[in-house]
Amino acid sequence: MSNKPPPPRPAPRLYLATPVVDDPAALVAELPALLAAADVAAVLLRLKETDQRTMISRIKALAPPVQKAGAALLVDGHAELVARGGADGAHLPGIAALKEAMPSLKPDRIAGVGGLTTRHHSMDAGEMGADYVLFGEPDAKGQRPSAQAIAERLDWWAELFEPPCVGFATSLEEAHDFALSGADFVLVGDFIWTDPRGPKAALIEADAAIKKAHATATASQNPAGSEHG
Repeated sequence: MSNKPPPPRPAPRLYLATPVVDDPAALVAELPALLAAADVAAVLLRLKETDQRTMISRIKALAPPVQKAGAALLVDGHAELVARGGADGAHLPGIAALKEAMPSLKPDRIAGVGGLTTRHHSMDAGEMGADYVLFGEPDAKGQRPSAQAIAERLDWWAELFEPPCVGFATSLEEAHDFALSGADFVLVGDFIWTDPRGPKAALIEADAAIKKAHATATASQNPAGSEHG
């Protein structure tokens, strides 16, 4: 029994971060086709800071097209607006924010967390009940670890811990590499929206890249099994 290989990890899925949303009308129109084109598990809504009522109305506008596509809508920060806007959860920037938001989000909504600068913080987040941990996002000054360091952190987490891990990719190459390193989800954002071919083409390409990486990783883990496939 001890020689039985571990079950294969499911293929990683995309986590799409929106541009900073002021007027949601264009995004509401664009999202259905985008989400139909690729395997997007969740959408991270980045809201322009304004009064609460306006931000809630923006969440309410964007939740239906995301949820109808079978994806979850998470609000970047602002856990207090999640329920009132009909979103599925929040992404919190660090341990303190996660701790503060847990009572309002749990057990019905998703609480994801980033801003985890050390392995110790990452483990703390897992123990507190975070639904996922995100590695690789830029800090307040726009600095982030090297792609290699992010990949190593993802590999470490995927090997040892149960909650899903997310890699923050700033390019197609990073999306591929982070999926290869064991990310359960790959967060893509700015490079999708600024692609000269349009976001749909970029999203399809990112989806293909992470699926290809997963196939490569699966084949290398189980070479004997692949001969019988």
